[in-house]
Amino acid sequence: MIITQLYFNMKRIIILALAAMFCVTVQAQEQKTVKQQKEVVTDDYKIVKDEVVDGVRYITAAPSASVCSKQIDIQIKKGVVQSVVYTRGCDGNAKGIGALIKGMKVKEAIKRLEGITCGKRPTSCPDQLAKILKSLGY
Repeated sequence: MIITQLYFNMKRIIILALAAMFCVTVQAQEQKTVKQQKEVVTDDYKIVKDEVVDGVRYITAAPSASVCSKQIDIQIKKGVVQSVVYTRGCDGNAKGIGALIKGMKVKEAIKRLEGITCGKRPTSCPDQLAKILKSLGY
């Protein structure tokens, strides 16, 4: 009878130990997954075109994959934003950004747009515009 009790107690200990190891493994995996989800690249935009024609600088850029827009077309003359047009993304917001910064000095636009986030994303379409303009030396 004592041997039977020892056997069942050892069996319980082994089961508890296995359960504890499983829980630790699952927690470690969850933490690893959370860390991977937080590592979002926001500076993966690409300047597709940058040329000056008759004093107007024409820039086409592909913003970060973290945002909804797929392309940003920018026109700048003498350090002042002439036009900003987003392809795809939130249509009304994109048009609003373009309308609000038209005629604004590029440095002021960067100052106002830089750091804006979109939902849980660490960047946004306006933030991408600011990063692109900044990378161009403004």
